[in-house]
Amino acid sequence: MTDNLANEFSEGISNHLGILHKICRTYKRDPIDREDLFQEIVYNAWKSYPKFEGRSKFSTWLYRVALNTALYQNRKDRFFGKTIDIDLMHNSVTTDVKDENTELLWMAINQLNETEKSIVVLYLEELPYKEISEITGLSENNVAVKLTRIKSKMKKILESYGA
Repeated sequence: MTDNLANEFSEGISNHLGILHKICRTYKRDPIDREDLFQEIVYNAWKSYPKFEGRSKFSTWLYRVALNTALYQNRKDRFFGKTIDIDLMHNSVTTDVKDENTELLWMAINQLNETEKSIVVLYLEELPYKEISEITGLSENNVAVKLTRIKSKMKKILESYGA
């Protein structure tokens, strides 16, 4: 890879660290597993970057690589019998209401299936339905319908937590 491509790649990753960390947090509860997933995402993006043709935005391409990597890792973990303990995120008690609400939100997101998680993470990034559609491979109408159903599902989950 040329220096110019390497610089473009590094800049693109730096500009989108937030979404990468959200994806890692969504799919991995343990901080060490999150770091491993983050490194795997960056590695997969690095390997495939020379093939990136620029037909979509860098962020759209990176989200797709990140989500595919996270989904692959989860399938691999399940195959090898590794389970995710959703209570790991409650390892510290906080009195800050905002932190408690954030934790409840992440617990609710953790209850969703993989497709729903992907859509929610992208929605929370305030991406337009068109871009969510490009990343997930779903139609814009399907994204809208799924988001409506996901919101209803999350409301029920949060109510079960007493929120």
